Amino acid sequence: MNGVIASDAEYYASLPINVSPNVSPSAPFSDQPTIGLIGMGAMGRMYAKHLGDAGWLKINLSKDYAGVPNIHVMRDGHAVGRSSDFIVYSVEAEFIDRVVAQYGPSTKMHAIVAGQTSVKAPEKAAFEKHLPKDVHIVSCHSLHGPTVSPLGQPLVVIQHRSSNDALALVENILRPLRSRFVYLSYDEHDRVTANTQAVTHAAFLSMGTAWSSAKSYPWEQGLYVGGIETAKVNLTLRIYSNAWHVYAGLAILNPDARTQIERYAASATELFKMMLEGGSGGAEEKKRFRERVEWAKGVVFGDSGVGSAKKRRPILLSADVLDRFSIGKTPSTPSQGLPPTGECTCTPSSGCCPPDSPVNTENPVVRPPSKYRANSHLSLLAMVDCWAHLRINPYTHLSLAATPLFRLFLGVAEHLFLSPALLSASIHSALFDSWHRGDDLEFVCAARGWSQCVSFGSFEVYRRRFEETRGFFEGRFGEVNKLGAEMIRVIMESEVKREEEGEGVGQ
Repeated sequence: MNGVIASDAEYYASLPINVSPNVSPSAPFSDQPTIGLIGMGAMGRMYAKHLGDAGWLKINLSKDYAGVPNIHVMRDGHAVGRSSDFIVYSVEAEFIDRVVAQYGPSTKMHAIVAGQTSVKAPEKAAFEKHLPKDVHIVSCHSLHGPTVSPLGQPLVVIQHRSSNDALALVENILRPLRSRFVYLSYDEHDRVTANTQAVTHAAFLSMGTAWSSAKSYPWEQGLYVGGIETAKVNLTLRIYSNAWHVYAGLAILNPDARTQIERYAASATELFKMMLEGGSGGAEEKKRFRERVEWAKGVVFGDSGVGSAKKRRPILLSADVLDRFSIGKTPSTPSQGLPPTGECTCTPSSGCCPPDSPVNTENPVVRPPSKYRANSHLSLLAMVDCWAHLRINPYTHLSLAATPLFRLFLGVAEHLFLSPALLSASIHSALFDSWHRGDDLEFVCAARGWSQCVSFGSFEVYRRRFEETRGFFEGRFGEVNKLGAEMIRVIMESEVKREEEGEGVGQ
C-alpha cells in the first residue's frame, strides 16, 4: 500500500469490510454488496451497464438511469455514500476535490472507495483529505473509452489504503468486465498514463486543429487517403467525438504529460525547420535532417536503443488491413492531376537517403508509384523524435497499460520507421515535395498552440480550443466512429491473441 505509513498499514490491514470478499454476481440478493456510482458521465454509464448486465443486483446511482430493474436512483451523492459498500467516483479530475469534499464525509463505515479519474494525483489528495479514516481506498481506472469493449483491456487497480479482503472484493465486483487487472500505485499510474496517452492525444488533437484551420477534410481531396493515413483520420475524429474533459485533465494536471506535450511541439517545430533548410539547401542540410530522423529511429526502435521492436511481431501487420476502414476512396493508382508520389530519384549528392539505400546509386532509380501518396508524415516523425529525446521506451507499458489509441499509433509509427522504403520515401518527400508544406505548417502551429494551451493550465482555454475544432467535424462523427471502432477491434483482437500466446513486448 504505497504511501501509507507502517502504523496506518497495520490499521487498514485489519479494518473489516461489510460483505464477504468472495461474493459473486450469482450470490443471493442479501449477500451481495451495494455498489454506488457517483457521477454518471460516459464512463459511469458504462460501468452501470456492464455491472448491471453481469448480475450485480444492488447498484445505486446519484443521477437518472432509467429502465434497469437492479439499478436504483438515489436522491444525491450523500444517499449513495451512506448506503453503498463499494463506491466509484466517475468525476472529472478538475472537480474531484469539490465532489469528494461534498459527499465523502457521508461514506458508509468500512466501505471501499475508488475513483475513475484519468489523473490520480488530485484524486489521491481528495480521498486522503475528505474521506473518513474508517473506509478503504482501492481505486481503479479503465484505460479505454466508453464505446470500446472492456474485454481484455487494461484495468488499473490501485490498493492505496486497504485490507487484502477489500482488494479481493473490488476484483470480484469488477471481474465481470473481463478486463485485465494491472496493479499500480497512484504515482505509477500517472507516469504510465503520461507515457502512453499524453503525446498520442497531442498528436491527434494537433492533426484535427490543423485540418480545421486549413478548412480541409483530407480524406475528400485524395491527398491523405489509405494505409496509415486511415488510422490518422479515424483516430483524430474519434478523439474529437468525445468530451473535451476526457483529455484535459491528463494534459493539464499531470506534470509528466505537460513535459511530453511541450517536447512533442518542439520536435515538430525543429523537424519542420530542418525540412525547409534541407529542401532549399545543399547535401549537408539534407543529410542533417536524415540523420536526425535516423537517430530517433535508432534510439526508439534499434537494438541498442530504449525500444526493442525487433523482439516482437509488428502491431500493424500491413497497411492494407486499414484500407477497408478508410472513409475516403483509396486509389489503386495515384490520381491524375495530383502531385507525383512514391518516386525517389536520389543520387549520392542528394543527401536525403542513406548511403546504402537501394535507390541511391550512381544511376538514379525511380520507384514505381505507390498507391499510397508519399508525404512527410511529420506527426509520426515528431512522435518518435519526442520519445527519443525523453528516452521513453513505448514498448515498456504496451501490454501493461496501453490504450487502444496508443497501441495503434505506435503500430503506425513502427510500420513507417521499420520499413526502409517507406521511411526513405517520407524523408525524400519531406525534403523535395512542396505540396504538403502548407499542411505541415498548419500542423506545427497547431502542435505549438496545444502545448501553449496546456502550459496555461486553464481548463476553459482547453475547452474552447477543443470545441472550436470539434465544430469543424460536426456531422462527420457518425460515418467515422463505426469504422474507427471496427478498425480498433480488428487490431486489438490480433494484439490480445499475441499477448495470450506470451510473445514478449520488450522491457
